[in-house]
Amino acid sequence: MARFLVVPQWQGSPSSRAMAHIDGAEAIAGDLPRSACTAVPVPLEAGDAQGTGVLRASALQRVREAVAAALDEATGDDTTVVVGGDCGVAVPAIGRVAGDDLAVVWFDAHADLHDPSTSPSGAYSGMALRSVLGDGEPLLALPRGGVAPERVVLVGARLLEDEEAAFIAASGIRHLPCADFSPAALVEAVAATGAQRIYVHVDLDVLDPAHMSGVTAPAPFGLEPAEVVAGIAALRAELPLAGASIAGFAPSSPAAAVDDMGAILRVVGALAR
Repeated sequence: MARFLVVPQWQGSPSSRAMAHIDGAEAIAGDLPRSACTAVPVPLEAGDAQGTGVLRASALQRVREAVAAALDEATGDDTTVVVGGDCGVAVPAIGRVAGDDLAVVWFDAHADLHDPSTSPSGAYSGMALRSVLGDGEPLLALPRGGVAPERVVLVGARLLEDEEAAFIAASGIRHLPCADFSPAALVEAVAATGAQRIYVHVDLDVLDPAHMSGVTAPAPFGLEPAEVVAGIAALRAELPLAGASIAGFAPSSPAAAVDDMGAILRVVGALAR
């Protein structure tokens, strides 16, 4: 049985609609069993950079500490699925289960591989996967070596900036573009990491806009919900799931949220089964 940690963090998003991530997290939580959900309080204030080069770093650090504390309080063998909010919510969750035997599968239209020196926006969501590797701002990144690049599989990224593409080429991260995606190809990519456990993160903008409108930066030619669900199911048939997260839902209105919820719940179901 899965338990859900609901973290409506918005401070990591670069969008003018960043606070819509609060509505998105709450909309998803509203369709989950209340007894299985734990809400993590997120400050409403933006916070400041504190000289880090990361926008709103003070608020992001507070949320990171709160997520880590909530995860530490978890009991039993239930898998925890973190419901964001922006992609930064995945970092402390991955940190809790990181180890030499863990692979991270990161479904996202973006690579999220900037650090403060390369980010054009200073937004933490664009640095989240880089933070998982232990790079970037120390206040927010995992300890160096948290997850090795060769144990990361980036799926569906199609809005790569030059610095991110160069980092992927040099680092050993495996990139599975949408055009090459299949459940079998995903299982093969993860098997090549040598991992014995997986953490799966899904930013909903990995989905094609025809199936998911409630994201802040929709990107055409994405995956279909059925492909993501089948990929997760294929992975889980091979390796145990150490944890998961779903992020990036920022509906423009309550009615729009309802329209997207069917696809979202299919993904949640694949992660939480």
